[in-house]
Amino acid sequence: MVIEPDDKDWTWVLSTPCPECGFDAAAVDRNLIGDAIRANADLWPALLDRDDVAVRPSDGRWSALEYACHVRDVFVLFDERLRRMLTEDGPEFENWDQDVTAVEKRYNLQDPVLVADNLFVAGESVAATWDRVADDQWDRRGFRSDGSVFTVDSFARYFMHDPVHHLVDVVTGNAELRA
Repeated sequence: MVIEPDDKDWTWVLSTPCPECGFDAAAVDRNLIGDAIRANADLWPALLDRDDVAVRPSDGRWSALEYACHVRDVFVLFDERLRRMLTEDGPEFENWDQDVTAVEKRYNLQDPVLVADNLFVAGESVAATWDRVADDQWDRRGFRSDGSVFTVDSFARYFMHDPVHHLVDVVTGNAELRA
């Protein structure tokens, strides 16, 4: 299968609700990010405890397992980036090619039980980091490799779209292939 990379600039979700999953960044309470992550992470084990967890619902669509691996890795990456935003002045983030990561880590062949455990641990770690953001840190900045500027606040809203969107993808079967 030829892989069609996702080259969308998803920062548009900061100003417009996502028509695919309904996520509205403006409605996110930044003080509840940790709780929202924990609630999201709590739903994945049941989705990974299915006989068809590694089966793609159709050509061009990821399996629940592949999406769970992606969400786990998003939790890890954003935890690292948030920590940098909180401790460094204006960190710059290298581009992360999620499609290459999915292939290199062989998402489709990973153990769903281990993925569920790792997703939970990664979710708790990033949730705890969000819980520790002090009032005077929400305006700290970080920069994407394409020059996009985030504050910790906008980074929180941008980040939350990913696990919400992919949970909806898996639950509704609308998951588009990302790798």
